[in-house]
Amino acid sequence: MYLVAFAQFLLLGRLRLKQIQVRDAGWTKKDLDDMLFYGVLGVVIGGRLGEVVLYRPEYFFLHPVEILELWTGGMSFYGGFIGVAVAMMFWARKRGFRLMEVLDFIAPLVPLGYAAGRIGNFINGELWGRIADPSLPWAMIWPNVDMLPRHPSPIYQALLDGVLVFIILWRYSSRPRPLMAVSGMFALLYGSARFFTEYFRTPEFEVHIVGVTLSGSQMYSIPMVLLGIVLLSFAYQDRNSLQNAPH
Repeated sequence: MYLVAFAQFLLLGRLRLKQIQVRDAGWTKKDLDDMLFYGVLGVVIGGRLGEVVLYRPEYFFLHPVEILELWTGGMSFYGGFIGVAVAMMFWARKRGFRLMEVLDFIAPLVPLGYAAGRIGNFINGELWGRIADPSLPWAMIWPNVDMLPRHPSPIYQALLDGVLVFIILWRYSSRPRPLMAVSGMFALLYGSARFFTEYFRTPEFEVHIVGVTLSGSQMYSIPMVLLGIVLLSFAYQDRNSLQNAPH
């Protein structure tokens, strides 16, 4: 499904290039191809390191060689998010764009790629859901786990964290917005959606904060939401700093 994610990035990217505010900012098809190359590096390196550091540090400390075994699975979205941001920082400097201009451009292209990844998880029987009421019509059994009915959490996340976030963000980004606004909206929407859908997914690990139990991903979603709020606040302090502002 990674090939599907990369293909939709190019397809949606070309549609985004047709938006007036994007075209006027000087974006080209070559920029799109270059960003895909840098983005793939960021996703793979950041996603894997995120899995190692954020979710399974004890395991990989004991089995360090397996860090390089990408074919065994194990990629973190939040690690990939950081990895892509770092990769885009290098590309933006090379191209002469501001980092936030680049992130604002690619943000609407991310959710459907994420959705494709979650569909892949579902097909592979990964990231199974929490135990569900047997009367739930769409409850499913993961034979590789147990014979209990469970929520199809990868489907929930594909639809809510992916498709729904894409629809809202695409419409929002179709008009000129202040610098950082599109990135901020993505962080706010995705972090909020992910926090909610994690209630239906079996957690990698749990944390207890002031009497509240959260999954690891819910804990990491909170800074994502706060980041979105901060970026939107800064963006709308200066309404004249639009995406198509000269750089």
